[in-house]
Amino acid sequence: MRAVLDVIMIVLNLYIWILIASAVLSWLIAFNVINTRNQFVATVWDVLYRITEPVLRPIRQRLPNLGGIDISPIIVLLIIYFIQSVIIHYIYPNVF
Repeated sequence: MRAVLDVIMIVLNLYIWILIASAVLSWLIAFNVINTRNQFVATVWDVLYRITEPVLRPIRQRLPNLGGIDISPIIVLLIIYFIQSVIIHYIYPNVF
């Protein structure tokens, strides 16, 4: 059972890095630092968008309009940290 919890923790940590990469890439695209006409950038952006959008979309729908500021990745990160904390402090010590 601990192996399953370890895999869940690894997946959550990986998703945190994917969210951070997606946010940074969106800033770079928004400020015209990198161009989406580059095939590699477009492919990376498409992959990150397809991975993160199913999780971020329901949160964006429930948030009020903040004038162009998207805090949904921050909310998802807080939820992931909460899940990790629950696993580490309450579930993991009780599994043999």
